[in-house]
Amino acid sequence: MDRRSALRNAGIAGVLAAGAGPAVHAQASIRWRLASSFPKSLDTIYGAADVFSQKVRRLSGGRFEVSVHAAGELMPAFGVVDAVQKGAVEAAHTAPYYFSGKDETFAIGGAIPFGLNSRQMSAWTYEGNGLKLMREFYARYNMISFPCGNTGAQMGGWMRKEVRSAADLKGLKFRIGGFAGRVLERMGGVPQNIPGGEIYQALEKGSIDAAEWIGPYDDLKLGFHKVAPFYYYPGWWEGGLQLDLFVNQKAYDALSEENKAIVEAASTYAHVETQAKYDARNPGALKQLVAAGARLRPFPADVMTEAFKQSIGLYDELSRKNENWKRVYGDYSRFRAEQNLWFRFTEATFDRFMQSQKL
Repeated sequence: MDRRSALRNAGIAGVLAAGAGPAVHAQASIRWRLASSFPKSLDTIYGAADVFSQKVRRLSGGRFEVSVHAAGELMPAFGVVDAVQKGAVEAAHTAPYYFSGKDETFAIGGAIPFGLNSRQMSAWTYEGNGLKLMREFYARYNMISFPCGNTGAQMGGWMRKEVRSAADLKGLKFRIGGFAGRVLERMGGVPQNIPGGEIYQALEKGSIDAAEWIGPYDDLKLGFHKVAPFYYYPGWWEGGLQLDLFVNQKAYDALSEENKAIVEAASTYAHVETQAKYDARNPGALKQLVAAGARLRPFPADVMTEAFKQSIGLYDELSRKNENWKRVYGDYSRFRAEQNLWFRFTEATFDRFMQSQKL
């Protein structure tokens, strides 16, 4: 009997036994650990990492799993970049500006005072030079970045006492995230960088006078209105905080092309869903806060004017002494100017009209 007849008569078992069928290779499973800078109680911002993890598992058919660990489980909230850099964990989910003490350029990857709003930030990241420039910078820390969430424009935070002018910020002990504290300091304030899970206790004890986090949905969960009644807006330091997934470069390079694509797709999905959740949940939460006694206040005009002046002054100083900052911020600021010109004639005009209508 010739070989062709034997194979035809043997069935699939015979084909495999004869070695004539396609080789079947079991794909090795991948297990990563992801350290978050956020507590589990903040289901939207912490949840972005969970969304990423679940999407990775589904896209890989369960062959690629990422376990998510809240702030404090594996390391402190502000220790996640060091852990990724050293390879102690494969990934982290965080706000880049937390690490501006290492280099101010980190802040540009998250949010800087009077910077881009969330749509503009996504445009700079994906269609401008943002992703390229930030990845070149993050490579110095042995990691690669993927956008993984945005909060949208934030509120200006909670004050124990009313702020009537810029003078009231002098000596104010204010929990404010990362880089924005540099501007507050130039205005006479005393910035405090405290993880989200520890802010309430600091406000309650009076060890700080004011605090900002994100916006109504998270702030309601954290209960800030119970210890600091004045709720200010807008958060001029965060027109749209972009969160990042940081991945250890060696761990990323070891992935197949398929799994690299899965990481990118899953982080992009989480990026979009996170802001959608905030936009959907913040309006109702704001109503609840006001009903519970929160007193909404806009920042006085002189606070905004002075904060803008000090921000631009700081950026000019950094451009003279930090080459990393100069390279990235130069591109960022040019993009911001173009975006603001465009939004002036479209988004801003439309929004102002719609917000003046009774619907």
